[in-house]
Amino acid sequence: MSDNMASQSTGVREEFTELDWITLKSDIGSEEIIHTETAGEKFKRKFKENPLVPIGCGLTAGALCFGLLSFSRGNRRTSQNMMRLRIAAQGFTVAALMIGIVKTSLK
Repeated sequence: MSDNMASQSTGVREEFTELDWITLKSDIGSEEIIHTETAGEKFKRKFKENPLVPIGCGLTAGALCFGLLSFSRGNRRTSQNMMRLRIAAQGFTVAALMIGIVKTSLK
């Protein structure tokens, strides 16, 4: 009752239903609701922005898997070389990330 009196005393009458905020929220974010990016689309977009990062990640994973396989077979020399390659690939990936961050910040 006091709310009605307050709105009548100011001369402004507001009629809101309980679900008006949902309508307002959908109106504001309607562009986001129309298209949400899938994981595949996001990967393609990120790969186009900086292709060296996924390549470095793949190289790192490949060297790790091949190194572990060589280790399990008892080939110590190949295993050691693959672990060194893995470290180099990780460094390459980190450098590619940094270059991508700098490149994006300069845009």
